[in-house]
Amino acid sequence: MRDYQLLIFDWDGTLVDSIGRIVTAMHLAADVCGLARCTDDQVRGIIGLGLPEAIRSLYPLLDDVGLVQRMRQSYSENYLALESEPSALFHGVAEGLQAFRAEGYRLAVATGKGRHGLQRVLADRGWLDFFDYSRCADETASKPDPLMLHEILEQSGVSVHQALMVGDSSFDLLMAQRAGMDCVAVGYGAQSLQALRECQPTLAIECFTELRAWLGRRASNSVS
Repeated sequence: MRDYQLLIFDWDGTLVDSIGRIVTAMHLAADVCGLARCTDDQVRGIIGLGLPEAIRSLYPLLDDVGLVQRMRQSYSENYLALESEPSALFHGVAEGLQAFRAEGYRLAVATGKGRHGLQRVLADRGWLDFFDYSRCADETASKPDPLMLHEILEQSGVSVHQALMVGDSSFDLLMAQRAGMDCVAVGYGAQSLQALRECQPTLAIECFTELRAWLGRRASNSVS
């Protein structure tokens, strides 16, 4: 049984209930740019990617550089307006993260957000110093490339077998698998648990509190 030291979390859809706002911001950006709206499910399916990769996936025939930049800008402005009141944490997240820190785990964030966006939401919660490490899509390769996980491991000095990735999208799980890392699928975010199970995660959960219980049982078994 692996003894985890480092817990790495996706942000949107894993810790924070922001999926609806992401979908709305993308629809509004499409309107501004005169593009047909994608379906809600299509937008949910790209959550986890960096913004350039997300737009490219939704609009593969869009090759107007200026229009792509306008779409990116509009999405960012719309999302920022929707986040004037920060999205709520999912049930059990605040208590769970505090417990993990108290139990000696190191915590990290690996997100499709840009650095500016992550710093803003962390500041809104008073969490600028809460996580030990973080990597964002605009400073490294976008998921599902495993580079951001490799960089977190290098910074932390933790081996891949002592780290666990937790996420709500196939991009999170594929990234972890390509890094050789165990992963947890959460079914309350962007993608259904049924779809995520196809990625063969180490654990699949419907509520964040299940992660805390599972890690607690593992720690008890290791001691005994």
